[in-house]
This record gives sequence, C-alpha cells and structure tokens, in this order.
Amino acid sequence: MSDPAAHPAASLLDDLRAESEEADRLVAELDDTGWSLATPAAGWTVAHQIAHLAWTDTAALLAMTDEAAFADEAAKALAAPETFVDEGAEAGAALPPVRLLAHWREGRERLQQALRSAPDGGRFPWYGPPMSAPSMATARLMETWAHGQDIADALGVRREPTARLRHVAWIGVRARDYAYLVRGEQPPTTPFRVELTSPGGELWTYGPEDADQRVTGPALDFCLLVTQRAHRADLAVRAEGADADRWLDIAQAFAGPAGPGRPAKGAAR
Repeated sequence: MSDPAAHPAASLLDDLRAESEEADRLVAELDDTGWSLATPAAGWTVAHQIAHLAWTDTAALLAMTDEAAFADEAAKALAAPETFVDEGAEAGAALPPVRLLAHWREGRERLQQALRSAPDGGRFPWYGPPMSAPSMATARLMETWAHGQDIADALGVRREPTARLRHVAWIGVRARDYAYLVRGEQPPTTPFRVELTSPGGELWTYGPEDADQRVTGPALDFCLLVTQRAHRADLAVRAEGADADRWLDIAQAFAGPAGPGRPAKGAAR
C-alpha cells in the first residue's frame, strides 16, 4: 500500500469531501432530539461530535493560514491537555443545530480550499509534529470517519465501508510508535507486517513481507480498532507475535493522550 501523501492531492481531497458529505447526511435531517442523542463517547451528544469536527477544521485552517495565532491556541491546549478538546466540543454543541451545521459546512469548505491551494512540500504546525497538506487531509478524513461512526452508532445506522478506509488504515499503521510513546513505552525496533482485506476484497499490505510480527484482518475492523471505536475483543483483527499483540491492545490513530477506548460488548458497563 502506498503512502496517501504520494497520491494526487485532488484524489485525497475528493475522498475527504466525500467522507464529510457522508457524515453530513447522517445529521442533515435530524430534529433537536436527534442532535441531543448520546453517542458512545462519554458525555458527547451528536451535536458534540459535529462541534468537534468543526472545531478541528477551524484549528487546521488556522495552522495553515496564521502560524502565530495557531501557536497561541496550541499553548492553550498544552496548558489543559485533559479538557481543551471537551471544551471546544461543548462550546459548539451549545449552538442551535442549524447554526452548528452551517458553521461546520462553511469551515470544512474553507479548509478544503486551503488544502487544495497549499504549496507542494509545505509543512504546517499541529498539536504533534508539523504536517504536510496531504497528511493534514488524511488526518481530517480519519477523524471525520471516526466521529461519523460515533454518530452512526448513536442513530443505529450501519454505514457501508468504502475504499476511503485506506487512508484511515494508513494513518493507523504510521501511528504505531506513537501509541507506545504516548503511554511512556518504548516502541519495537523492527517493523511489523500488516495485511488488511479491503471492503472491495483487495489486500492492503504494509511493512516487509518476511516480518516476524504480523497483524491481519478486515480493513474495517482494523480502522475501528485504531480509532478506538470498538474493543479488540469484538473485532476480527489478529496478531502473530508478542509485540504485535501488545500493539493491538494500545493502537491509536489520533494525536493526544491515550483514550479509554470502548468496552467490549460483553463487558459490564
């Protein structure tokens, strides 16, 4: 599997737009009761999920257009790492749904245009290491898909997986070492082999074919795992080797502190 950053920028951004539009369709016709439904994320309603996407799009646009202003926002995040994400979602969720939806739509379109016009090779600050425009777009797609899954779960909707999952899988593989480091652990020194069956039946592969440590399974399940939208026990992702097994316990595709993840379906709530 090649790096999405090497794909034509327009193709990646078309995928980001399509993922955003799919999430939009989940909420566009909801009434106030629907917007206030609880999602699997503790304390977050459907409105919080959309508010978070809008907030993060705004932060990404700021990072691309005003580095000094973004540095101020990043400093606030570092000063309150456990609360700043919830505070951003809470502020947006307090808006009337029609205003929140319009705000999200406007912000994600402005970010689309900034990403499409970004210079080749440019890098932009973020809450972790600086990112290229393609990496920024991939991260936004991953988050949009993951928070869209939260909304779908709250609404009892099953989404059809698409080939856009390749972007989520890629960032999950790339974030392997980060998952260890954010927990104060040293990552393995050797690469893993990851083999995932795509929604269309193709095999997506990462890492050397002869690696001792291996992860296999459906791409959808792997993406649910690395975004912490389902518990490992409920997924058909398998590990060969102790290091790969440990990774499946801690994998995360997102920046920031390690989250609690989802409980297993059979676990006591």
